[in-house]
Amino acid sequence: MDKSRCKQQLAFSLLLGLWLPHCLTQTTPSNTATSKPTTTPTPSPSPRPERLKVRLSGYPRKHNEGRIELFYKGEWGTICDDDFTIANAHVLCHHLGFVSATGWTHSAKYGKGQGKIWLDNVQCHGGEKSIEFCKSRGWGNSDCTHDEDAGVVCKDERIPGFVDSNVIDAQVDENKVEEVRLRPVVGVAKKKLPITEGVVEVKYKDGWAQICDVGWTAKNTRVVCGMLGFPHERKVNKNFYRLYLERQKNNFHLHSVACTGTEVHLAACPLEFNKPNATSSCAGGMPAVISCMPGPLFMQNSGLKKKLKISTNVRLKGGAKVGEGRVEVLKDNVWGTVCDDRWNLLSASVVCRELGFGSAKEALTGARMGQGMGPIYMNEVKCLGQERSIWDCPVKNITSENCQHSEDAAVRCNVPYMGLETSIRITGGRTRYEGRVEVLTSDPNGTQSWGLICGENWSTKEAMVACRQLGLGYANQGLQETWYWDSSNVTDMVMSGVKCMGNEMALSQCQYHKTVSCQRAAAKFAAGVICSETASDLVLNASLVEQTVYIEDRPLHMLYCAAEEDCLSKSAAKANWPYGHRRLLRFSSQIHNIGRADFKPKAGRHSWVWHACHGHYHSMDIFTHYDLLNANGTKVAEGHKASFCLEDTDCQEGISKRYECANFGDQGITVGCWDLYRHDIDCQWIDITDIKPGNYIMQVVINPNYEVAESDFTNNAMKCNCKYDGHRIWFHNCHIGDALSEEAERRFEKYPGQLNNKIS
Repeated sequence: MDKSRCKQQLAFSLLLGLWLPHCLTQTTPSNTATSKPTTTPTPSPSPRPERLKVRLSGYPRKHNEGRIELFYKGEWGTICDDDFTIANAHVLCHHLGFVSATGWTHSAKYGKGQGKIWLDNVQCHGGEKSIEFCKSRGWGNSDCTHDEDAGVVCKDERIPGFVDSNVIDAQVDENKVEEVRLRPVVGVAKKKLPITEGVVEVKYKDGWAQICDVGWTAKNTRVVCGMLGFPHERKVNKNFYRLYLERQKNNFHLHSVACTGTEVHLAACPLEFNKPNATSSCAGGMPAVISCMPGPLFMQNSGLKKKLKISTNVRLKGGAKVGEGRVEVLKDNVWGTVCDDRWNLLSASVVCRELGFGSAKEALTGARMGQGMGPIYMNEVKCLGQERSIWDCPVKNITSENCQHSEDAAVRCNVPYMGLETSIRITGGRTRYEGRVEVLTSDPNGTQSWGLICGENWSTKEAMVACRQLGLGYANQGLQETWYWDSSNVTDMVMSGVKCMGNEMALSQCQYHKTVSCQRAAAKFAAGVICSETASDLVLNASLVEQTVYIEDRPLHMLYCAAEEDCLSKSAAKANWPYGHRRLLRFSSQIHNIGRADFKPKAGRHSWVWHACHGHYHSMDIFTHYDLLNANGTKVAEGHKASFCLEDTDCQEGISKRYECANFGDQGITVGCWDLYRHDIDCQWIDITDIKPGNYIMQVVINPNYEVAESDFTNNAMKCNCKYDGHRIWFHNCHIGDALSEEAERRFEKYPGQLNNKIS
């Protein structure tokens, strides 16, 4: 076409491990360091089957720099700076998902580490796949101290397709507390999720032990509730529990806990353990019992849910799961992002709690949940941990020199265990990320069994919910036919008519038929999904639309190809071709991919359709909708754009183009790049020949049929106020669909435009 060319990272997950029913597990490093000097560097031992974990730590630092730490034999440790070179840094940065290293540091520039010094005298060539393939003294052999801990500075460009997150996590000694759970005592509470009240227990040896409540404070309760996904604590009736617990045999492991209330993990609090030979392990006390207040999303009591309010000027965007995403804040009715400089778990926890979740599990940097498009409002956020909102925390003013959207901060919050993943599974696929969807159902007798979902009308939105419920990230595709997968153990069809909004936590929260009704009930027509840990996210440059809009009266004899591709209004068919003209509302569309995966057409090139008139292939029948709406939202004129060429017109600094349409090349939009449809190409318009003068709303919707999966569909629409007087047209207040506050959207109909675009 005639277009202008211009994880599971080492993020140790806050060292919090897997959520299990009624419990949270975590593992941590040891706090000891030993070293035995040797004389001759030798190749490190053969790599273990498990991939070596590497992380960046220390302070102060940005997401692409820090002290190097390795996780080996269950412990985190550092690397000594003796004989360290840029080649070593290249290997480590590549392991972390960055394209290369720009430098390295010595003498514990990012602070002294703890635990072992795992490697010394490391000598890499630069091309090794992992630091464990380089020569060194061997694991644990070093004559260094932590004053010599090495660090690296990586080039801030990610390896395409690398999905591991770079996480700033808590440095706590969790050897003392391996797992924590809340054990319900009341019979009714045992059957309901989430569990909000009960006895606090810690994993001890092969069982569970209690904590003595002598000296127990509300601050301790706040920390435990936060770990379990609850934003607030509440008072508990200890006398009720005392009667029950006095009749139980208790095993006290912890004698004293003294949290400040800002810790993100119980192991970060000062703890005193019971001595093995103590005669009375909890004199005058009983097992600690707490009660937590869930956020509105997890509240069972609908009446109480209405009373609970969460922040309206902070939100999370772009996350695959509930409780995770890019942090965005509202200022002057416009949403913007937070820069990741000095971003840490204290600040992240304030955000999580004000949104109705627990404390932060991970504080993510480097736009790991995608880049925002609006202003950047905050930098160097320094919360103490007790603030009610991130707006109460000290921040630094933003300048364009010190923050870009490639540094947008994000969070993963602790959320309550709801057991949703136990009622869904996928089978028959080639990997754990794909397969037919099966849901757990109960018959009138209470007997539970697994069953298929009818594939009729199953779409990307339903697949998004299924992948979220499975804990497998985003939906890459929603499949209505699954005949090509293994069907040796298929079950009956038990669900049909599923229709989701896309933001539900489970398929059971979507609409569906009360009685199964499926015309094609064979297993090969069962609903399926392909899930992915990353997804694209397309956003239109709203300001460019406002800047480039104009009207053109185009002769009909120049519109034959456009008519063939259905780019004119219906009345054009009745025109006296080739005489006369059509009035076209023209503008440019610059579509950015701000997600974490490339945007690629759903159909492979073998099924692209050749259009001889324009001389190009269509990889998507409809890529964008262009609509003119009247005051009550009715379409009065419309256009559409087939993706006859998806390519990288230009990219951010440091990012290379990957897609080009020339010579039947691959089509797509790379992360950090954009595709430009200029105002002067065919079909880049709305035919307004039949439109009367008046006030309208101009709307553009990208990927309107959800043909290609994205991490966020709420930002796919763009709206502008439009005033047309029959001769000229004005656009004003162009914005992405989710860029403004609800109040600003309500005021959107009032038009104060000032542009003067004459007929060309």
